Amino acid sequence: MAAFQAVLFDFFGTLTRAVQRGSRHRAVAEALGCDPASLTDVLDRSFQQRASGALGDATASLRWVGEQAGARPTDAALRTARRHRLAAVRADTRLRPEAVPVLRALRRRGVRTGLVSDCTHELPALLPSLPVTPLLDVRILSIQVGRCKPDPEMFLAACRRLAVRPADCLYVGDGGGRELTGASAVGLTAVRLAAPDLVTHLVFDADVDWRGPTVTSLEAVPGLVGSDDPAPAPAPAYAGRLTAPV
Repeated sequence: MAAFQAVLFDFFGTLTRAVQRGSRHRAVAEALGCDPASLTDVLDRSFQQRASGALGDATASLRWVGEQAGARPTDAALRTARRHRLAAVRADTRLRPEAVPVLRALRRRGVRTGLVSDCTHELPALLPSLPVTPLLDVRILSIQVGRCKPDPEMFLAACRRLAVRPADCLYVGDGGGRELTGASAVGLTAVRLAAPDLVTHLVFDADVDWRGPTVTSLEAVPGLVGSDDPAPAPAPAYAGRLTAPV
């Protein structure tokens, strides 16, 4: 019998490879009418505000970002910028090759799975087309919950929806948003994913002092639930860029 009844995963940097802002974000800046470097600065310092929904819907949030970066975007410019923003996030995000096989392996063993992610408005738009989505029993997204990690509600909401106690739940993440200490504080067992590519990952408010359990690949996760079954082999077909429509 598995030691854990459920496994919760972070998304960016955990189910996906390391994320960095690519060249497509320049088109967002051009549409808004601001300097790309100014846009990046505003995006970096406002992540939690945007991810918690504090700035409003996608259009209102992007308008605020543009204004903070020195622009005065029109409604038409904002519509264009939103399309470019979704395309940019999609282009920056690639699933790990092992993500789908690992989720399948867990579900075969009767382990429930969930997603707990700090994110802005783009991730809910992208998720329906991703191959990991049908393999996740619950999805707790900060933009929908109205709070960000390490807020206890991000983790407890997932446990409630899965009908499991925090003590029976494993949490796996790269450490952004102080998620590991946050999950541990409410009774989950937290494990840091320290994959080699994460040295270049775009991360905010990281768990830099984490001294708890660590794995270097998602492939180790099925073994952590108490099964003797071997971890699944990677599936390179899922290593490409996302295919969600823009």
